[in-house]
Amino acid sequence: MLEIYETPLNSRLLLGSARYPSPAVLAAAVRAARAEVVTVSLRRESGAERAGQGFWSLVRELGVRVLPNTAGCHSVKEAVTTAHMAREVFATAWIKLEVIGEDDTLQPDVFGLTEAARILTAEGFQVFPYTTEDLVVAERLLEAGCRVLMPWGAPIGSGRGLNNLFGLRALRAHFPGVPLIIDAGLGLPSHAAQALELGFDAVLINTAVAQARDPVQMAAAFAQAVEAGAAARAAGPIEARDLAVPSTPVIGTAFRG
Repeated sequence: MLEIYETPLNSRLLLGSARYPSPAVLAAAVRAARAEVVTVSLRRESGAERAGQGFWSLVRELGVRVLPNTAGCHSVKEAVTTAHMAREVFATAWIKLEVIGEDDTLQPDVFGLTEAARILTAEGFQVFPYTTEDLVVAERLLEAGCRVLMPWGAPIGSGRGLNNLFGLRALRAHFPGVPLIIDAGLGLPSHAAQALELGFDAVLINTAVAQARDPVQMAAAFAQAVEAGAAARAAGPIEARDLAVPSTPVIGTAFRG
């Protein structure tokens, strides 16, 4: 079982709520994924036609926990203000903190991210920072009060999987007791399984499910992949080798001369 900010979670798959064909498809995908946490952008849900109330009704029906995010924010002030609004609207101290620094890759502004995290944790927020795999940045975020890290696998929506395996392995090794959730860039269930096999605690998926030809079937596939990856990690996989190792032992067997 995964525990984040004293909250136990049975599922290691967090699901984003953007870009689904309809609320009905989103609801079916959440159920198929067996997700317990759903992220939502305050800006999208608080738009016209009382969309936020519609999302709240859906959340109540599904019985999931909402993780508001500061998607689209490019400055510390913008992110902090959005977080304050999210806490009021969604009645939760949880906030997925995004401070975007580069428009083409949507790479986090790690300097602004650390500053915003320090401000929000001091105000009682439980911050889930969207960050890179940089070890120094990770240390600064933990010093700022974050108790979970959400490193990207690849740029948001790219579907490229885990771009920097060396960096992600180093991050996992350096912070063995910190919950680490791969956020962004995963495109296939095999990417999610690989993340869990590497020792990451969970994954957050949005575009790969929402934009699939069949989002509900893809959500179910990701749920199975996450479970398989976690089980494989727990089972203790063999290490990769450069040379073949015969699976059938030859010691003690007879040879014809």
